[in-house]
Amino acid sequence: MQSKLLRGTFILTLGTFISKLLGLFYVIPFARIVGETGTVLYQYSYVPYTIFISLATAGVPLAVAKFISKYNAMEEYAVGRRLFKSGLVVMLGTGMAAFLILYLSAPIVADIIIADHDKQTNPRDIVTVIRAVSFALIIIPFMSLIRGFFQGHQSMGPSAVSQVVEQVVRIAFLLAGAFIVLNVMEGEIVTAISIATFSAFVGGLGSLFVLFWYWYKRKPHLDELLLQDKGSVQVSLKDMYKEILIYSIPFILVGIANPLFQWIDTMTFNRAMTSIGLGSISERELAKLSFNTHKLVIIPVSLATAFSLTLVPSITQAFISKDQKGVNKQLNQTFQVLMFITLPAALGLSLLAEPAYTVFYGPNASGTDILQLYAPVAVLFALYSVTAAILQGIDEQKFTILSLLVGILVKLSLNIPFIKMFETDGAIYATALGYGVAIGINLVVIKIFSGYRFRLVLRRGLLIVIFNVFMILVAALVYYLATMVLSPKSEIHSIIIILLSAVAGAGIYVYLSFKTRLIYFLFGERVERIMKKVKLRG
Repeated sequence: MQSKLLRGTFILTLGTFISKLLGLFYVIPFARIVGETGTVLYQYSYVPYTIFISLATAGVPLAVAKFISKYNAMEEYAVGRRLFKSGLVVMLGTGMAAFLILYLSAPIVADIIIADHDKQTNPRDIVTVIRAVSFALIIIPFMSLIRGFFQGHQSMGPSAVSQVVEQVVRIAFLLAGAFIVLNVMEGEIVTAISIATFSAFVGGLGSLFVLFWYWYKRKPHLDELLLQDKGSVQVSLKDMYKEILIYSIPFILVGIANPLFQWIDTMTFNRAMTSIGLGSISERELAKLSFNTHKLVIIPVSLATAFSLTLVPSITQAFISKDQKGVNKQLNQTFQVLMFITLPAALGLSLLAEPAYTVFYGPNASGTDILQLYAPVAVLFALYSVTAAILQGIDEQKFTILSLLVGILVKLSLNIPFIKMFETDGAIYATALGYGVAIGINLVVIKIFSGYRFRLVLRRGLLIVIFNVFMILVAALVYYLATMVLSPKSEIHSIIIILLSAVAGAGIYVYLSFKTRLIYFLFGERVERIMKKVKLRG
């Protein structure tokens, strides 16, 4: 049973990773097809859609999976099936409601984004692309419930495969649609971007097809389980949804945090830049900040949080068992792993900002400067996600609401004055401070309610920082030498520069980690197993 669970978790993690990887690399051809104007327009629809989709689906698969898994363990299979049937109707209803709200509010959203008509983008175009993406909201919540149902039966394949298929179909439709409209039909940019945003709906249909196919194949087995149902537990629909809602809220808050911070930028950036006489470049700068560089900054966050969050169930178990030593051990490992992975990735991305930006979007001095400053904020993004998850692990998730609200208030208060003072950099400073305050609150709550002490993390954290200093020095030296013969303004040269610098930096980082045995403290048996295999092959 344990091996089946581990295999299922691996399959789901792999599916999620492939999906995220595809979601990152499609921007390389997309940015070249639609150009800066198209990227700006795409970004205007992307942020409000992300907020709505986070509200509609964040936590639903996990909440439903936990609920069904709980009652399946009690052999009360009919309870899970009843939730599934009623849930499909409810999610279809919430999806339709979310679609109507976003579709009808599109003109209001466009007026908020574009304060005057001197901008490059016409508010009517923004309305068009927002309405095109809103159709996806009809089916995505419905789809997320089906994924949760399969996960509750310890069947991770349907979720993993449907995620990958969704991304492949979406990206294929997005790229082909935008290319055909602009280069074959010689159509307008707003039409191309509308097709690109509508691809979310088409991708959803592809995913639904996969899930329905799995349902058809697995239904006989699922019906057999119903015949084994004990039928001794009666749970009302009201209690079902109450339990799911309570479990979903922390995931919704974590999922919506980043889009909300981006939405504050979308609402205030153009106005603030116009007020200091930079209205003519504000839209392009916003697209670089909120879409182009953000896509790259999220890479180290995904890597670190994916690994760190796997440790949260162990924290929950130790906390419920009142095992203080176990809680401290798990929290120590979680924070250290987070720092060990995120810090070098974020600093490395900052150092290699110019070639990284060139590879994805072409050479751009302004984009490079933004990425250089924005990359280290990835550490804060990852820390917020993990500390919020830990609060759930120690059953203090209510404080997640407080920390998020305070963080958003800080961002909202500082964004306009900071943009007026520091231009685009000001928005990054406001984001960093907002996240910093939210993390501070989470850490205080963790310390108070779990009795956790940060001494070991601070000590090891200092060691990780020292390793990062050596890593950056070596990588910077290789980068300097490489740029003497290669140009970071060339895409091919940039790939070579990134590979040379990254290999040199990572090499010294891993060497120091092995030399001090830090890597063994953090990853334990995993490293031992890998080293044994390497020695055997050697």
